[in-house]
Amino acid sequence: MNEHSSPLNVLFLCTHNSARSILAEALLNHIGRGRFKAYSAGSAPRENQQPNPLALITLENAGITTQGLSSKSWEVFGKPDAPQMDLVITVCDSAAGEVCPIWPGHPATAHWGFADPSITNGNDERKQEAFARTMLLIRRRLELFVSLPAENLTKLKLQATARDLAKS
Repeated sequence: MNEHSSPLNVLFLCTHNSARSILAEALLNHIGRGRFKAYSAGSAPRENQQPNPLALITLENAGITTQGLSSKSWEVFGKPDAPQMDLVITVCDSAAGEVCPIWPGHPATAHWGFADPSITNGNDERKQEAFARTMLLIRRRLELFVSLPAENLTKLKLQATARDLAKS
């Protein structure tokens, strides 16, 4: 991928598309330097699902735009007119017993498990801290991802590269 080619399309998937996948989408679009176009979706968003207000507040507090963020089903990206994904990353935490979606098609895939900040118990301050902590963990991994040389982002190497980052 060179600087004149189109950006890599990355889809972040989670169960409800209200917290972790929303954070990842906004973060990658913010730090991706135009090399990436991030999207997010959920395997089972609730009817009338909206992004978690604490996710939006956390992003805004970090100076990251929340414009255009919405919760949606991953089925949106299976339609013929949907953008072609290069990489699909599930961000649900398998240790929490969530069912992660399986993406049909041919993009590279990886799993980056993060604990769900929206299930944190306690007062508003404690919940906000959980969202800030999750955003920091996602940001660290995405900063490694966006700093990779172009040769690690080719179709053949993308899956291995993304999966290796799950270990960091």
